[in-house]
Amino acid sequence: MTELNNTRDNPPGAPSIQAEMVATRTRTPYLYFLVRDPVAVLAALWLLFLLFCALFGEWLFGDLARGMNLAARAAPFGTTEGGLVNILGADALGRPILARIIVATRVTLGIAMASAIAALIIGTLIGLWAGFKGGWTGRVIMQLSDVLQSFPSILLAMVVLYMLSPSPLNLILVLAVGQLPVYIRVARAEVLELRERLFVDAARVIGARPYQIIAMHIGPMVIPTVINIVTIDFALIMLSESSLSFLGIGVQAPNITWGLMVSQGKDYLETAWWMAFFPGLMIMLSTLSINLMANWTRRIRDPRERWRFERAKQA
Repeated sequence: MTELNNTRDNPPGAPSIQAEMVATRTRTPYLYFLVRDPVAVLAALWLLFLLFCALFGEWLFGDLARGMNLAARAAPFGTTEGGLVNILGADALGRPILARIIVATRVTLGIAMASAIAALIIGTLIGLWAGFKGGWTGRVIMQLSDVLQSFPSILLAMVVLYMLSPSPLNLILVLAVGQLPVYIRVARAEVLELRERLFVDAARVIGARPYQIIAMHIGPMVIPTVINIVTIDFALIMLSESSLSFLGIGVQAPNITWGLMVSQGKDYLETAWWMAFFPGLMIMLSTLSINLMANWTRRIRDPRERWRFERAKQA
């Protein structure tokens, strides 16, 4: 029946749709698909700008972001007195908002990235083991995961950080633990389906140990799924970190994050709105760009979507 459908959709001598999809996946570069999507291009450029700020922001604007200048206290938005660095205004201590936003990029993205990677690695490993072993081990792991997921992640982080010192390391650990159930559930669900495949049975027959089967046969097939999740989870973690910093239990001075800047500027909304507005705008644009790129990555990894792009190119 499949051959009949392929013959009906493709004239004799023409390559099948499946063959075209495979060929598209190998011959068309990712850059081609990126430049044909203006929204994805804008998101990619914004993320490249954030990467530049994270790498060089401290070196370029570190002193300006932390040094007080009471003569420029609460300088208004649009002022160029003292240089273009003051174009977004200054805070209550005369520190340029633009410089502080750029310097805060490293800590904000660093905490989100470290938390996402920690949750990805730990949660995936636990989920792989729970799905492969099954039995009481899997049931206990899933029950603990359900208990952890029943608590709102922000509330759990607030309780833990209140008991501990709100340091960047504690913040990373709390945010990572809050995201573990997602990766545990996804990895376990994938393993429950994969462990019944013939190649897993063949590995058992030749004497492979459980950890060898997980590492060499099942794990590589689960990784693409959890990678897609972490791209979305990254933006969620960044929002959580900003929320905790806004509440005053996240990153503390002298470290700078966008959430901390919003928290420091909330008392001046009526007289100096720029103190909280522009850090909040950075949070919104960054999470939006990350989600857009995650959606583009998902589409581009789907052979059907790539095939449609290729057909449009040929047309």
